Amino acid sequence: MFVSGPSGSGKTTTALKLEQLVESKGAETHIIALDNYFRSVDEKTYPRTETGAYDFESPACLDMELLAEHFDAIERGEKIQVPRYLFKQQRQQRNSGRFLHAKPGDIVIFEGIHALNDTFSAIAPDAFKVYISARSNVVDDDGSIVFKGTWMRLCRRILRDHQFRGTSAQETLKMWENIRDGEKKYISPFKDKADLQFDSSLMCEVCVMKSFMQKLLADVPAGIPRYEEVMEILPAFEKFEAIDPKLVAKDSLLREFIGGGVYKY
Repeated sequence: MFVSGPSGSGKTTTALKLEQLVESKGAETHIIALDNYFRSVDEKTYPRTETGAYDFESPACLDMELLAEHFDAIERGEKIQVPRYLFKQQRQQRNSGRFLHAKPGDIVIFEGIHALNDTFSAIAPDAFKVYISARSNVVDDDGSIVFKGTWMRLCRRILRDHQFRGTSAQETLKMWENIRDGEKKYISPFKDKADLQFDSSLMCEVCVMKSFMQKLLADVPAGIPRYEEVMEILPAFEKFEAIDPKLVAKDSLLREFIGGGVYKY
């Protein structure tokens, strides 16, 4: 099974929930995050954007040789050692100590932004494919947009990066334009290949995220990329009542971004 979608969609939690569902039906399930198959950054061979910066959104970042080798090994029933990607060091760790052995009848879920891209999905064209994205706008009674779905994905990404990857809101905003360009080039064009598409937006999330995001965005200095967008998002939060994050269910998809959930990421 392949699970794909743009940044901030909740792919990891969705994969974990699918694992629970499938195992409740009696099949053992294994999850492989494609993020761990990113190649170590090499200034000579790593893909770059038109500006010359590293293009971390390109499927060319994936170690396809190792993925193909591991996919074949899984089909043969052999044990593999799943690598770990060290984001802060921008390096793939092959000797991770994380082994996976799928037996006949087991389900393996590959999740990542490029899981439906032809570069990867050609490995198993008949695999069941899921596309997930938070794409619902919050609208007023007159139909006008109060809070955009893309804003919520940006807020999810900023908060996750801040809490779990040691990245400031300013740094995430600098990356966001390339992230969005990558979605349009490498992710969205393949969504119609999915057997199932669904929207991961939650009705309560703007209210829950308010207490986190107002401070993070207020600290963003003027003049950085997408600062104008920040200045639209901040006043939009004022239209919502805050909800205490403690009230969010421990297995909610929102916990992938705010923390404190039952799943390990």
